[in-house]
Amino acid sequence: MIDFTLSDLVDLVAARAEAPPDQSYTAKLLAGGPAKPAKKLGEEAIEAAIAAVQGDRAGLVSEAADVLYHLVVLLRAGGVELDEVMAELARRTAQSGLAEKAARRET
Repeated sequence: MIDFTLSDLVDLVAARAEAPPDQSYTAKLLAGGPAKPAKKLGEEAIEAAIAAVQGDRAGLVSEAADVLYHLVVLLRAGGVELDEVMAELARRTAQSGLAEKAARRET
């Protein structure tokens, strides 16, 4: 069992964000404003989807890690805490996915 969690990733991103952009990829992404990590997240998500469709399990694992990392960086760039995202997931899982989608269309 791996003990590394999304919360650990959030802490790591926060620590690396404090470094100078020429010494930290995370800080460099954040220095570009939300557009830079958003673009990278999109690229990595497409690569993960391609790996899944091609049946490339190792590629999917690798690209999924990239997706999670870039999502955490984007959340930081947008001033959104992981707890906010987890609270939204908890709210949504209180009902079925179909009911939740229908409720979103009504608003």
